[in-house]
Amino acid sequence: MKKRILLFLKVGFALTALLVIVITIAYLWPMDVIEPPKLFQKTIVKNVTIIDVETGNLAKHQFVLIENSRITKIDSIPIEVVDDVLHIDGSGKYLMPSLWDMHTHSNQQSAWLHHPLYIANGVTGIRDMSGQLNKKDSYWVGSKERLQWNKDLNNNKRVTPRYILQSSYQMDGEKAIPEEFPNFFKLQKPSQVDSLLQFYKNEQVDFIKVYQQLPKDTYKALAKKAPEYGLHLAGHKPMFLNLVEAVNLGQKSFEHGRIFMYECFPEADSLKNPTNWKAYFSKSKAKIVQQFDLVQAKKLMQLMQQKNAYWTPTLQTLKFEANAHIENFTNNVNLKYVTSVRKKLWWKFDTDHNKEKNIEREGISVSEQFFEASKQQVAMANKLGVPIMAGTDVTDSYVFAGFSLHDELYELTRSGLSNLEALQSATITPAKFSNIEEDYGSIGIGKKADLVVLNKNPLEDIRNTKEIHGVLLNGVYYNKEKLTELKNFTETAASSFHMNVKALISLVNSPLIRVQFAD
Repeated sequence: MKKRILLFLKVGFALTALLVIVITIAYLWPMDVIEPPKLFQKTIVKNVTIIDVETGNLAKHQFVLIENSRITKIDSIPIEVVDDVLHIDGSGKYLMPSLWDMHTHSNQQSAWLHHPLYIANGVTGIRDMSGQLNKKDSYWVGSKERLQWNKDLNNNKRVTPRYILQSSYQMDGEKAIPEEFPNFFKLQKPSQVDSLLQFYKNEQVDFIKVYQQLPKDTYKALAKKAPEYGLHLAGHKPMFLNLVEAVNLGQKSFEHGRIFMYECFPEADSLKNPTNWKAYFSKSKAKIVQQFDLVQAKKLMQLMQQKNAYWTPTLQTLKFEANAHIENFTNNVNLKYVTSVRKKLWWKFDTDHNKEKNIEREGISVSEQFFEASKQQVAMANKLGVPIMAGTDVTDSYVFAGFSLHDELYELTRSGLSNLEALQSATITPAKFSNIEEDYGSIGIGKKADLVVLNKNPLEDIRNTKEIHGVLLNGVYYNKEKLTELKNFTETAASSFHMNVKALISLVNSPLIRVQFAD
């Protein structure tokens, strides 16, 4: 008997040791690297139709000269260049500014799992709404990583989109910050605001990402002092103050499709109680939709228009919640680009939770009502002049890097935006928001050559943004073959054992993720 027990222990120890060795090797195993295309000093796009995203006008049979990373000449007469030059035949094709996704979340695996897919889908600019505290995180990336990626992009050393504006970590009050980090990150009181702003100014951050549970008095101090440090606020509308206050205090952008629903029903003040707002929201979702006050919403939208406050509805997140019980939705072909770790440990839990809520109610679920109501409010806000930006909320459940931006544009048109307005939401409007429209967001001499060559006209059908023939990023041309290679690269990476081990360990080792899941 003792020999059997001893043998069992030896076998168990050997198997455990072997498992540890395999996991360690997988974690340390280097990932493949995909190289960007060759940089030509000069590139000519010939005989192409240029889409003016500001007016909707089409300029046919145009020749565009790009030198290094900028457009230097646009003419209806063929451009002759004798130097080493790349010729792109644009006959029968359309040239437009590349797309931006203004609400994403990048992590330490994004170079393999997200960046190739953005570019393969013509998305060359993204605003990352994540960040770090005062230590490098195993999961989230911060401004240092993103700024280095931008440098590598400019030197053509990396396949990466352009990271527009740099974010802090999400400021959500005391419970969102692990104990081992400095107290000023917890923002329990207004006196901590200066320390936080000084820290993020030193980190070369552009804005403070505000979240739902930030205390009202701290938020007010943050909003008033941020401009002194060259920063602005963007993110959620904190629950404990009303939208009028947040807009008047200068928050520059508001995220997600529920902001007006939180404000425009008779019992809205009940959501501003820090002790029970979550429980009240959970039991009152139907009432929030059914008793929505259109008059109040109109006043809020007019205020946002007057104060030039932008809205990123991220309709993809509400669409997921509304469709989590529908197999045709959850059996998405793009799941092959997502690691098994994320699908099984994150997305499955989220899907099952929303599926259960949807099927327990006969008829249209509350989530479906929220989704449809949010689209109606997007239409209303757009008509009243609220600047709308396209964003998807990568890496939330069933939001796919690059692919979902096209879906967002489609949903925006279903919400009442014209095809041109939808294009503007992902091109010139984000460039204006970022105060860099002189360089980006439209096609013109002197502007950066971040462009998409399309086979079909998106002004006729917004779904034609998917008909990509090629992508120019910083003047470097990704042809059809390279775009396919980018997709294959991410598919292979996502299915590999060593990437899944890295993804799992990065999640488990992140104190920020542990706190997030605990909440």
